[in-house]
Amino acid sequence: MHGPARKLLLAAALLAALFSPAAALAEEQVYYLGSTVNAGTDTGYANSDALTEKDAHYGWSLGRFYATGFTTVQREDGQVTFLKTTGDDIKLKFRLDQDIDCLNGNSALTINDDKNGYDQRFGTTKSDTGLGRGALIIKQIDYTNDESAPQVYVNYLAGLELGAETDVSSFAEGDYEVALDYEVKNDARQTPGFGPIPSLSILPEYSNYTIRFKFSVRNGDAMVFLLDSSTGSELTNSAVTENGFTVDFAKSHYLNIYVKRSVLSDNGSELVDVRSNEPASDGKAYTDPGIYTITATNPSTNQTTEKIVYVGNDPLLKAYAITGYTLEQIQDMLTQGATVAEDGTIVWPQAETQEASTESTAAEAATEEKGGGLPILPVIVVLVVIAAVAFIAAKHLKQTETAVAPSESKEITDEE
Repeated sequence: MHGPARKLLLAAALLAALFSPAAALAEEQVYYLGSTVNAGTDTGYANSDALTEKDAHYGWSLGRFYATGFTTVQREDGQVTFLKTTGDDIKLKFRLDQDIDCLNGNSALTINDDKNGYDQRFGTTKSDTGLGRGALIIKQIDYTNDESAPQVYVNYLAGLELGAETDVSSFAEGDYEVALDYEVKNDARQTPGFGPIPSLSILPEYSNYTIRFKFSVRNGDAMVFLLDSSTGSELTNSAVTENGFTVDFAKSHYLNIYVKRSVLSDNGSELVDVRSNEPASDGKAYTDPGIYTITATNPSTNQTTEKIVYVGNDPLLKAYAITGYTLEQIQDMLTQGATVAEDGTIVWPQAETQEASTESTAAEAATEEKGGGLPILPVIVVLVVIAAVAFIAAKHLKQTETAVAPSESKEITDEE
């Protein structure tokens, strides 16, 4: 095989490997959730008994739930928390590993149509349709501890393809509980069929099973967003606003955020916390003049972010918030004649700049005077150039005279 053809084949193989499903799955973080338990029979899936050899479900798994799209996962005291950052999309997926009409390769084991099924833990009631061939139930608890009504997807397993990885849902911040309830029919005792007479089931056994688990989703950062109360624009650290600000909780509701307001003491020499150091309120406007220190702590990561915002138009506090100087340093600068600009920076008076300019002009004048009205070095250079030109001109004139003299002498001789 020639070199170019070999390179093309290698490139094609590499692209196929990179874009194959196996390669994509290898790069994606996954975390598996839940395990199967015996939920009793006709008890509303209330039990959580470990599987034993007596269970028809012993030794095999119906399928697996797993989460993707997270940055990292934390596990503490049995609680699973997925942390998300910018761009993450946390999804719950399910992969069906069994043929629901021939479980574990046994045609006598099937997923039954549970027509009288309900889930006691979720508070679902019996219905005319029941749970069908497996029911998926999801409940969310938001940041206000409000429990949503359980979302029930009846006949869930009947709509899945064997071996397929199915997206269940995407999840924002919150706490979640998920259950997959299904009834297994063990029809091991059957009469043989004869011609038109079908086989009959003799006392089939039914057992309820569930895969149940909980997890939480939290933002992984400790970022706090501050908005100008009047314009709604975002305020960065050390920002100055006369309108006040609000703390935006839209991006994370599980941070511990505190707002501390500091003002000058009576003599203006130090900051005193005279108002509050309180938990932040979503949407509340902080408009009283002062320097506000906003601290956000993420309890999931123990990371902390601190921002300072100045509210009002007091020059001293504004300079303190913007420049990073201590109050003592700022007071000293103001005593020396400096002022505070609108943006909080320190500005020195123009008189000093003009004095420096005057001193520079006087120094230049003195230099010119010492040189007789002209700088000494340029005068020397001019004199040297003039001397060189005069020398060359004199030499050239002498050469011309010498060349003319013999001709005149010859003419005199001829006349004689």
